[in-house]
Amino acid sequence: MAVFLLLLVVSLSFAIYPIQSNAASHADVHIVYLGHNNGLSPTLTSQFHLRLLSRVFTKPDEARKAILYSYSYGFSGFAALLNSTQAATLSESSWPSQAETEEVISVFRSRILQLHTTRSWDFMGLSLHMQMEKTSQMQLKFGDDIIVGILDTGVWPESESFRDDPHLGPIPSSWRGTCVGGDQFDPATACNRKLIGARYYLAGFEHELGPLNTSGGAEYRSPRDRAGHGTHTASTAVGAVAPNASYFGLARGAARGGAPRARLAVYKVCWFKDLTGRCSDADILAAFDDALRDGVHVLSASLGSPPPLMPLFATSTEIGSFHAMQLGVVTVFSAGNDGPDAAMVQNVSPWGITVAASTIDRRFPTVITLGNNASVVGESFSLKDMKADLVESSSVFTDGTCAFEQLLNRTAAAGKIVLCFSTMGMVSSGGAALAVYAGKGSGVIFADTITRKSNQDNFLPTVHVDLHQGTQILYYIRSSSKPTVHISPSKTVVGKTPAPAVAYFSSRGPSSISPNILKPDVTAPGVNILAAWPPKSPPTMLPLDKRSTEWNFDSGTSMSCPHVSGIAAVIRSVHPTWSPAAIKSALMTSAYVHDDTSDVMLAGGTLKAADAFDVGAGHVDPLRALDPGLVYDAGARDHVLFLCSLGYAAEQIRQMVLPSPALDTDCPGDAAAAHVDLNYPAIVLADLNATVTVRRTATNVGANRDAVYRAAVVSPQGARVAVWPPAMAFSAHQDGDKASYYVTVTPVKLSRGRFDFGEIVWSDGYHRVRTPLVVRVTNLPDDGVQAMCDPDHGAATDLQSA
Repeated sequence: MAVFLLLLVVSLSFAIYPIQSNAASHADVHIVYLGHNNGLSPTLTSQFHLRLLSRVFTKPDEARKAILYSYSYGFSGFAALLNSTQAATLSESSWPSQAETEEVISVFRSRILQLHTTRSWDFMGLSLHMQMEKTSQMQLKFGDDIIVGILDTGVWPESESFRDDPHLGPIPSSWRGTCVGGDQFDPATACNRKLIGARYYLAGFEHELGPLNTSGGAEYRSPRDRAGHGTHTASTAVGAVAPNASYFGLARGAARGGAPRARLAVYKVCWFKDLTGRCSDADILAAFDDALRDGVHVLSASLGSPPPLMPLFATSTEIGSFHAMQLGVVTVFSAGNDGPDAAMVQNVSPWGITVAASTIDRRFPTVITLGNNASVVGESFSLKDMKADLVESSSVFTDGTCAFEQLLNRTAAAGKIVLCFSTMGMVSSGGAALAVYAGKGSGVIFADTITRKSNQDNFLPTVHVDLHQGTQILYYIRSSSKPTVHISPSKTVVGKTPAPAVAYFSSRGPSSISPNILKPDVTAPGVNILAAWPPKSPPTMLPLDKRSTEWNFDSGTSMSCPHVSGIAAVIRSVHPTWSPAAIKSALMTSAYVHDDTSDVMLAGGTLKAADAFDVGAGHVDPLRALDPGLVYDAGARDHVLFLCSLGYAAEQIRQMVLPSPALDTDCPGDAAAAHVDLNYPAIVLADLNATVTVRRTATNVGANRDAVYRAAVVSPQGARVAVWPPAMAFSAHQDGDKASYYVTVTPVKLSRGRFDFGEIVWSDGYHRVRTPLVVRVTNLPDDGVQAMCDPDHGAATDLQSA
């Protein structure tokens, strides 16, 4: 090993030359990614990183001071302070493909990522008290002895969700992590048999955004959570059963995570700054490296960065999750909160699970009674009975826009409830509430479009209504000499509204860098989710909010992500040998696309039915995912072919994929098309201008080893789909648990690029294995002249223009 390292360093000395670093050359945090660690010990890997970095500095001490992190276990790479010339030199440094050389895969500037910020589990059918047949092989263990790592803003260890539980038994022997102390975080009292590990990462954050502000409890230099987001997501995923949880009396019931018996490891990578959480790429990769060494089974990360997306291996989350996948660790990401516009989805690699957000069947109706006794039902988290004068926004704000800068004076709304419209000045309900509060107002009625209307706590009592309701209230105000209003306290109502529906803010596909990989993968509850909260952090996180609560509502794909992380922990507990790809497949092929009224889910932010770019394969079904019948597994060769399609050379791929004697890392001649044959639980053909045939291989994981599955196909509009063979027979013999089929798709219309949706469903009479099928026919050029003929008919007239 020492000889190998020596040869490596000698080869580097001829490839890279030192670059003068001085005060005039501005240094930023960069990440140098090198692939896997060649089986070297962390010590040798770190030594190599320092030697490599020294080649772009004039003195070894300068390199030692510049390095922030050495990633040396789950993968190889480092984060360092580099100027643009140094970064470019490292980026250009590649060596001939020889057994004893190493290649820089990517060098990229560390970015700052952002957070994607009880009843939900019962809504999905995963009841804590559900009884199953004693003879069943699928008995729920609820994540027993599975370790879930949460990359977020830390944890409030005193929460009931993370209390010590003697019924859990000893900490799993596979755990190799630690509980790190710090500001108001004593490992001896903070960590236990539930919360078994906690770490925090600051080097990247402080070098990019300046020293952490800890004055007055603004943050904690420790794993303790200040922003609340990490506590909320951790309790959603693995929180212990906590009876009598509520938000000031609303939504009262037992709160719990999806895998309440799973163990929790917290990795604080995001820090509270400017009223939100900020997370450095460099810190995130350090957390991934530690988590893989610690022995987690599932990683959950509710964070990301909106488009334009960086290449997959120039992003901390994609690099970390790629190596996690190779080590058998499932990684779950949030899709982002930039909907409903198309192609805004984040975290788009095929090896991670990307989760959209949807609603549950719980509402908080609030009755608004006007002075003329007419009543309107809105939604709110209003806790008190309110009676006050009612005014429209134009009597408080200069142009009717409920914004602080338009406020007539600091007492313009004194004691009044103000009617605000989102359409006047394009304000949010939160912004309107703060503006009315600045004018001494008592509350807000906020009217928004029916596609965007949502409920949230804005500190100042706010009732959300739609534009029709708001207009009727406005007419009343203008017709009355002294308009008044009575707002009753909100109530909790369950099961009276169609659900799920896609949340309007949930980021949509297609992927803007890998359009042939379906993203998001699935959707899960992410609207007004009740979960644990730090009592020293106000529920709105506004400085003027002095309330304290141990449970809080929050919305976002940040909330849907840990739902799926908890389900993945349960699946891993029941099926400990399943790969991350198999677990993802189980979640996707068992998902459903209809709401509880048997109608197709609504795509929030629009009035259309949800499609695969809104929900992926559909809404997760935890119980069906435990027994999916068939799964689409993906091995190392599958990912080699996908990397080939991205343009990576065989030499680079060998450095990225864990070595195996039987693994072929060569790229095929038509590498660019290899991505369509990735054994993914969805088929997307984003550029269909001729007949294409793709292959999928299914593995039978059902109890019946001799099952026969038959296909039912719904062709996308404008395409003809044929599946061969139409039936797959499995057996208990060697390799009899696998079968392949081919899908041939032919365009039968003229189109410039409209997406259409279909499906392939395999069934053995009990299991229903659904694969989304998405095509975009692109055979009509911009001048409107047909560019191709239907190969089966040979005539342009057989294609219909669309």
